[in-house]
Amino acid sequence: MTVSGLEHTPCAHQDSVINPVFMKQYLIDELRPDEHVKIKRFLDEKYAATVFDGLYWIPLEQAQYTKIQIEHTVCQPFYVALNLEPSILACELLVRTQNRLRCACMGYVTEKQRNWLFRLVDDMFDQLKIVT
Repeated sequence: MTVSGLEHTPCAHQDSVINPVFMKQYLIDELRPDEHVKIKRFLDEKYAATVFDGLYWIPLEQAQYTKIQIEHTVCQPFYVALNLEPSILACELLVRTQNRLRCACMGYVTEKQRNWLFRLVDDMFDQLKIVT
């Protein structure tokens, strides 16, 4: 089939129209209401919420960049996302850029980046005196 002069191949049959997308996360659950308030206040002051309430873009420290992330200056800075819900803090284990939707420099965190993120969250909980 041709559409506007371009060759078009129909999509193969799918059993489901909705394809689930799975995300690796570091999840802290069973937050109490007062802990949620403390965490929200901290994240609002330090990182500012995005247009989606409870979603925060945490800048990845440049010392944590991989070789390809260092080389992709146009894609910098890089971020990890934290999603705060009333009883859950979910940290995406995906490094993103706000400059592109897809690029080879984006992907799941390395072990070094994961450890950095875990320390960042642990330090926040220590500062807020929240025991997990």
